[in-house]
Amino acid sequence: MATFGIQGDDFVYDGKPIRILSGAIHYFRVVPEYWEDRLLKLKACGFNTVETYVAWNVHEPKEGEFRFDGIADVERFVRLAGELGLHVIVRPSPYICAEWEFGGLPAWLLEDANMRLRCYDEAYLAKVDAYFDELLPRFKPLLCANGGPIIAMQIENEYGSYGNDKQYLGYVRDGMRVRGMDVLLFTSDGPEDHMLQGGMVDGVLETVNFGSRAAEAFRKLREYQPEGPLMCMEFWNGWFDHWMEEHQSRPASDVADALEEMLAEGASVNFYMFHGGTNFGFLNGANHIQRYEPTVNSYDYDTLLDESGEPTEKYWAVRKVLERYADLPETRLPAPIPKRAYGEVRMESFAGLFPQLDRLATPVRRTCPDPMEKVGQAYGFIVYSTRISGPRSGMSLHLQDVRDRALVFADGVYVGTVERWNPVELPLEVPADGVRIDILVENMGRVNYGPLMRDPKGITEGVRLGNQFLYDWTIYPLPLESLEGLEFDSLPLEKTASQPAFYRGTFHVDGRADTFVRFDGWTKGVAFLNGFNLGRYWEVGPTRTLYVPAPLLRDGENELVVFELHGTKAGVVRFTDKADLG
Repeated sequence: MATFGIQGDDFVYDGKPIRILSGAIHYFRVVPEYWEDRLLKLKACGFNTVETYVAWNVHEPKEGEFRFDGIADVERFVRLAGELGLHVIVRPSPYICAEWEFGGLPAWLLEDANMRLRCYDEAYLAKVDAYFDELLPRFKPLLCANGGPIIAMQIENEYGSYGNDKQYLGYVRDGMRVRGMDVLLFTSDGPEDHMLQGGMVDGVLETVNFGSRAAEAFRKLREYQPEGPLMCMEFWNGWFDHWMEEHQSRPASDVADALEEMLAEGASVNFYMFHGGTNFGFLNGANHIQRYEPTVNSYDYDTLLDESGEPTEKYWAVRKVLERYADLPETRLPAPIPKRAYGEVRMESFAGLFPQLDRLATPVRRTCPDPMEKVGQAYGFIVYSTRISGPRSGMSLHLQDVRDRALVFADGVYVGTVERWNPVELPLEVPADGVRIDILVENMGRVNYGPLMRDPKGITEGVRLGNQFLYDWTIYPLPLESLEGLEFDSLPLEKTASQPAFYRGTFHVDGRADTFVRFDGWTKGVAFLNGFNLGRYWEVGPTRTLYVPAPLLRDGENELVVFELHGTKAGVVRFTDKADLG
């Protein structure tokens, strides 16, 4: 049993002042086999605390169906951190941002068009309550007051950047307390007037998030919170990458100087991130301020540990600063995790998407081309099919508000691509006997930050030829949670040109090690290793590799399935021992 709280301007643990030196590691971005490795490296760097978000959509992927196993076993992660001598800060707010799909909110919330998110909306709060009823009791024995490692918990995340509903903030705060969260509660916001005004709530410590100018940020915080410990809850020592943009980086010396300034102010700090990890599968988020900007699968974040968990230049620069402000532990760094280049893997067979639709999906008939959420789908792809009578000429096909990227086919022939950020119209000639239209839409990740978070996927406003809306659609949801129904063929690769198809190859592993897979000569798609969704690749970059942790491999034969949207003649992928983030 221990106590953690506030006395004056200090955090106190068991009655003694403590400076929180924390680093963020998200359990849901790291395979469980590597949690201990990452936590030990955190401790060896000089940190005394680990912080993690809790992602609602990881734990309740479908309404009422909860998951707390494998990579979702947050209780195990917290216990492990405690066993290693670390304190834990948990951020189980309904919304987390985190460059994570929909900011951690489950996509099924969008089935209710009338629900208002992140405010005092009874329909929304009923869903939050059901989630908290399942989640929060799991944390109760892990609180420091009950002998566990959890010392603090966040009620909402950067709420002042989004809204100003104090009744909502109070409801979430009270919901945590009534469920036994007898622990220090806090919020975190940017150090600007409107953010602090909107995000603060009575009885809850306010912290601030920033990447530089610590003294300025803390002065602004003091205008609103004259007393209490200073803490940067998110020290942005790196940054994330979007597709179609440059790889982001920040010099280690700049990070060390910013940390020095912060610690000289007497503040506590949480590094966002200490280790970023990976947005496996379809769970990357996106920004949309001026335009839609999907986040890549790598969450390397240019931080203290790289995506594969190895210390970077920043690790040693930060450790050098920390040793001037804290007694560094005797914890030794774990041995480096081996990396191997397994070489080329040739795709031996393929399965065209359109001939396989009935094996992969249960079709749904609808008058309009409804979005994913209206057919009970959260992630992946969706195909819309209809028939247009003919003849018609001099007209263009218009997809109103496609989210996010659509490939259009007429009688199986590729017509063109329509992108959310490039909503072109496609000229379409319809012969006398009509034409079948198939539209393959990819959900590239729901918006996780800002005013445009309500982000249904698929086709949201209809399809028209000229000014005539098209009705009577057959919809094929393709979440690709399982590829069991696929039937592969060994026809020549030339047969798959310009057609979306699955490609299958096998390779032998004698001794598992971390590796990275490259897709040179491919265009855009998703890769599955032994049934595990590694994530997306795209020739536009910046990322050129997908990280493959060793636990995903098998000793002996392994299967790689690649879903390529545009067809390929390459037929080969390559496993290398080095990441290429652009």
